[in-house]
Amino acid sequence: MENKIAMVTGAGSGVGKRTALALIKAGYSLVLVGRRLEKLEETAAESGAAPERLLTVSADVGAPDAVKALFAKIKDRFGRLDVLFNNAGMGAPAVEMDELSFEQWQAVVNVNLTGVFLCTQAAFAMMRTQSPQGGRIINNGSISATTPRPFSAPYTATKHAVTGLTKSTALDGRKYSIACGQINIGNAATEMTARMSGGVPQPDGTNRPEPTMNADHVADAVVYMAGLPLDANVLDVTVMATQMPFVGRG
Repeated sequence: MENKIAMVTGAGSGVGKRTALALIKAGYSLVLVGRRLEKLEETAAESGAAPERLLTVSADVGAPDAVKALFAKIKDRFGRLDVLFNNAGMGAPAVEMDELSFEQWQAVVNVNLTGVFLCTQAAFAMMRTQSPQGGRIINNGSISATTPRPFSAPYTATKHAVTGLTKSTALDGRKYSIACGQINIGNAATEMTARMSGGVPQPDGTNRPEPTMNADHVADAVVYMAGLPLDANVLDVTVMATQMPFVGRG
């Protein structure tokens, strides 16, 4: 993948960090994006990649001006973008729906949905006008894109919406050789899932611990999706902890 440029949002921790490191190892040059610059710099340092292969940008993907500035830096530095992994995401407190504030709802929507759209829109514009034309967009969908957890309305709603955006992008990108797919992740061991070892709400009203899996398995799947030729696409794939309560949940 020499001379291929990839971008990962939320690259400072969790799945984003593991995927960024895997893409660098596979030979890509990387644009590392996140809110915390120090975390992005830790990822860059851990990669061991030459500075010319890396661009770290602190940005709020839910802010149009920030995304516009981000893609201007990508164009100036690398001149093109071949792969976008829309990974940045967040959840809201696991409380009754009527106890959520509007601000909590809006914060999740801004990152999980608006951020994915804004980065997709900017990447689409770059990919359809660059030469050679085309590229690949991979969205982090979560298993909540099909099956909700209790007390997860904002997160679940945004992930369902990401599925629609994935399909629309795949359809609209056909004539420009822009492929789009989605990876639905179940219980990758990250900072976000650390609480699962102490028990999380279940549909039957109980709280129980849930098993997790190494986030590197997700990274490997993204590298595979990213490396396909543009005439092939993984539209939808689920990578999950085998023993987690998902199949037959509820």
